[in-house]
Amino acid sequence: MSIADREKCIHSANCGGCAYQGKTYEEQLAVKEQFVRDCLASQGISDGIMRPIVGCGSIYDYRNRMDYSFGNETKDGDTTLGLHKRNSFMSVFSVDHCQIVPGDFNRIVSATIGFCRERGYTHHNIKQHSGLLRSLVLRWGTRTGQLLVNIVTTSESVFDCESYRDLILGLPLENSVAGILRTINDGKADALNCDRLDVLYGEPFYIDEVLGLKFKVGAFSFFQTNVEAAERLYRDALSLIPDIEGKTVYDLYCGTGTITQAMALKARKAIGVEIVQNAVDSARANAALNGLDNCEFICGDVQEVLASISEKPDVIVVDPPRMGMTPKALKQVFSYGVPQVLYISCNPKTMAENLRSAAFYGYRTDVLTPYDNFPFTKHVESVALLSKA
Repeated sequence: MSIADREKCIHSANCGGCAYQGKTYEEQLAVKEQFVRDCLASQGISDGIMRPIVGCGSIYDYRNRMDYSFGNETKDGDTTLGLHKRNSFMSVFSVDHCQIVPGDFNRIVSATIGFCRERGYTHHNIKQHSGLLRSLVLRWGTRTGQLLVNIVTTSESVFDCESYRDLILGLPLENSVAGILRTINDGKADALNCDRLDVLYGEPFYIDEVLGLKFKVGAFSFFQTNVEAAERLYRDALSLIPDIEGKTVYDLYCGTGTITQAMALKARKAIGVEIVQNAVDSARANAALNGLDNCEFICGDVQEVLASISEKPDVIVVDPPRMGMTPKALKQVFSYGVPQVLYISCNPKTMAENLRSAAFYGYRTDVLTPYDNFPFTKHVESVALLSKA
C-alpha cells in the first residue's frame, strides 16, 4: 500500500505525530525494520533471529482514540482545538482533517470548535490557571462502531451541556454515539484528571471486541489504540506458545488484561499483574463480562508481586512499558526457569537490552518479529520468543 492512495496530510507542516508523512508505506516499513536490526546489533544480538516486519492492514483511519487540546496557535489568537505544534508546546493548531483517525473524529472536532467559538468560551491557560476549555477526548469501538465523546472543562463558568449534547447527536456520523460526557478538571497540571464526570447522554463507556472477547472501555481506561493490528500481533504471539492447556500463565504488565483473558481460554489459570489500579479494575470487569473465572488480576509492581505469589508459572508473558524491564524484575522472571518467555515490546531499544540480559540467565532468543501497528509514526512493536537454553 502506498501513500499515493491519498494526498499528503494538510497538517503535516505543523504536526509532529506522523513523522513519516511523504514516505511510501514500503519506505516506512523498511525504516522501521532497519531500526529494530540496529537496536539488536547495538547489543551484540544477531539479526538472524529476525523475521521480516509485519505491515498494518490499513494505514489510514486506524486510531481509535485521540486526545485534542484547546488553546490558540498564536498569542491572543482565536481558540483552537487540535494538537500541540511541533517544537512549540504552548501553540495549538486546529486538526480537523487527520488521516489516521476515523472521519467522525474530524467531524466532531470541527463541530465542537464552532460551538465553543460561537458561545465565546475561553480555553484554559495553564500558566494563569484560568479559562473553561481544556481538552476533547474521542474514542471509537472499531468492531462495534460505538463512539465516546468526552469534553474536558474546568468548573470556572457555565458550559451549555444540553446544547452540546444535541449538537453531537445531530451530526451526520457514520458510527453510533454510545456516550457523551463532560469531565470537570480543575487541576493545575496539564494532565487528564477527573474531579467529576457528568454523563450527558448514554453510557460512560463503549464496547469493543478483540480475539473474540468483549471489552468495556471507559472514559479513562487504557485500551489498544489500533485494535485490528493489536489483534493480529496477539494472535501471532500466542501461536508461538500453543501448548498452554492445563498450565498456569503469568501475564506481566498486563494492562487491561487482553492477553491474560485470551490465554485463559486455554490455560488452567492466567494471572495478570499491572501497577495501574484503573487498568486492573477494567481487567477484572472485562473478565467477568466474558465469563472467565480462571483469571486473577493483581495490582502492584511486578517485582514486588512476584515475590508474594506462591503459585509458580509454567509460561510467562511480559509486555513492559517503553522503559523495559528493570534488572530486578528481569532477575525475578528468569529465576523461575520456565521453558518459555514471550516478550512483547513497544520499544526495540529497551527490548534489545533486556534480551541481552536474558542471555545472562540462560535464555536464548529463538525468533523476533517487528510489527508496524502505527503507520506514519515512528512507533514499532516487536514480539520475541525466549527459550531456556
